Amino acid sequence: MPRQTYSATEAAQRLGISLDTLRRWDRDGLIRTERDARNRRTVPASELDRLRAEEHARGISARNRFVGTITEVKTDGLMAQVELVVTEPARVVALVTRDAVDELGLKPGMSITAIVKSTSVMVEH
Repeated sequence: MPRQTYSATEAAQRLGISLDTLRRWDRDGLIRTERDARNRRTVPASELDRLRAEEHARGISARNRFVGTITEVKTDGLMAQVELVVTEPARVVALVTRDAVDELGLKPGMSITAIVKSTSVMVEH
């Protein structure tokens, strides 16, 4: 069964923001949070889905997106392999053209989003 709530720290990581930013968003009414039995801030999974949908509403049909950090970029001839670690428990490897790597300026340590469509993985910066 999928999780229904996340701690403030987990929610911030999944959104790619700092915990302080999440707290400010809560104070400013930009994100809906709840409190657990110990009065700790929690974020409903539905709220994360809403914010991610708003952030990535760019007219692309791909539904599966993973925000992560590039760990390695390998180039060989016309092709390049971009490896990233995502905030969800997964590892994604994208095979893209070398031109795409150059155009997007992809480097290890950079935060990116992997968009998964069928058997293809594209990257967005």
